[in-house]
Formats: sequence, structure tokens, C-alpha cells
Amino acid sequence: MGIKQQTQVGRFFAYLVLTLGGLAMLTPFFWLASSSLKAPHEIYRFPPVWIPDPPRWENYVEVFQYVPVFRYLGNTVLITVLATTGIVFSSSLAAYSFARLRFRGRDAMFAVILSTLMLPFAATMIPVYILFVKLGWVGTFAPLIVPSWFGGPITIFLLRQFFRTIPMELEDAARIDGASRPRIFLTIILPLSRAALTVVVVLSLLHNWNDFMAPLIYLQKRDLYTLALGLNALQYLEGGRDWTHYVMVMATMMVTPVVVAYFLAQRAFVEGIVLTGLKG
Repeated sequence: MGIKQQTQVGRFFAYLVLTLGGLAMLTPFFWLASSSLKAPHEIYRFPPVWIPDPPRWENYVEVFQYVPVFRYLGNTVLITVLATTGIVFSSSLAAYSFARLRFRGRDAMFAVILSTLMLPFAATMIPVYILFVKLGWVGTFAPLIVPSWFGGPITIFLLRQFFRTIPMELEDAARIDGASRPRIFLTIILPLSRAALTVVVVLSLLHNWNDFMAPLIYLQKRDLYTLALGLNALQYLEGGRDWTHYVMVMATMMVTPVVVAYFLAQRAFVEGIVLTGLKG
């Protein structure tokens, strides 16, 4: 067998393994979508039926009668958009400062920011809650949005590492032409960092869209609930009915936008992850 044939066989088995792995990863999503079109008793049937016959499309209509889905969706979109905008804006500015500017204590400050990654959420939950109580923010969206406008350690790290891969010669040439720091940042650094910014956007979208613990702590009124809280509350509705199929419907509506967003941005997302950290 020649080298070319060995390469083709190896590539075939690599694609085969990746395809099987991808199908295995998508199996829970297929089961979720299938269960959202079943009656409650069909979900628990064994052996499981993957394709409902007939599909109950009315589940997607009836869920709106019991849960204010549009209100929860609007709250989730508002929090996600504002928090994602804040994390991209603040983290990119901080990352550019750590990557390009020279000032005393820069590396020590960057090390302190990275060290906060070792603090678990449980260790800071109570002090942060007390702070927001003192500020009068509990019961509002502020605790879920405002902290994002002060950056995040992982996003600052990712962007800082990517910015350091951009040749300094581009900035030097722009500076010779009279460009200021803000102009260099906006017209050179950010356009060349689309892949890394996509990674930050996707990570922030995933975190804020799926976040359950923080809204559970700070949002007390049902009118302020996000989709994650609404999904959880749906399980405890009164009436003695089995709400499993409606839970599956809401879960499908929550997961689908995330899956679509990732597939649309996967090329830039993978590129940003791969290139981050090439230069220490």
C-alpha cells in the first residue's frame, strides 16, 4: 500500500471516528427535540421511540398558555445582549492594555486577575450578594449585567494572548502615519481579532443564556424570570399534571438558539481558540 493510499485510509477512519463522535454528542439533543413532540406517557416508554407518531406540535402552542414564554425570552435576551456587549467592550480594552501598554506593575496586576479564576463561585457568592443588597440591586437585572462591564479574567486572558500575536510593525506604521492609540485599537487591532472576539462573544452568550444560579439568587419576581428560571418553575406548577413534555418544549427552545449560534460561528470560534496563546 502506497503512502497516498495509507493517507486516504487514515483520513477515512479519522472522519469516521469524528462522525460517530459527533452523532453521539448530538444524541441528547435529538432525544430532547423528539420528547418535546410526545405525550407525557410516551416519553417514558421503553424501548424508547425516537420518532413520535404522530408528533404533538400542539405542545409548542399549549406551553404558552401556562408560562409567559415571551416575557422570559425578552428578559433573557436583554440580559444576554447587555452582558455580552459589556464583557466584549471591557475585556478588549483591558486586554489591549496588558498586551501593548507598558506600565509599572502590569504583569503583577495581570497575574492577580488570572488568580481570581481559582476562586469558586461559592466562595464569593455571599459577599457579592451582601454588596448588591447594600446597593439596592437585588430584585433587578443590575447584578446580572453590571459586573460584565468590568471584564472577566478568562476573556481578558484570551484576548490579551491573541493581541500579542498581532505584529507590532502594524502599530508602528500606523503611529508613524499619526494614528492615536484609540484609532489603532479600533481600526487595526479589533478588525484583526475577529476570531478571538467571536470566541468571547460565544462564551458570553452561552454563559448568560444558560445561567441559572445567578438569576435564581437575584431575581425575586416572576416577571423578571429568565428562561432558565421559567423552565425550572414549570416543573412545579400546580394541578397534579405531568408537565414533562412542556419542560422538554422549553428546554428545546433554550438549546436551539445556542446550537445554531455555535454552528454559525464555529469556524471563527475554533480559529480563535487555536491561535490564542501562540505567543506568551
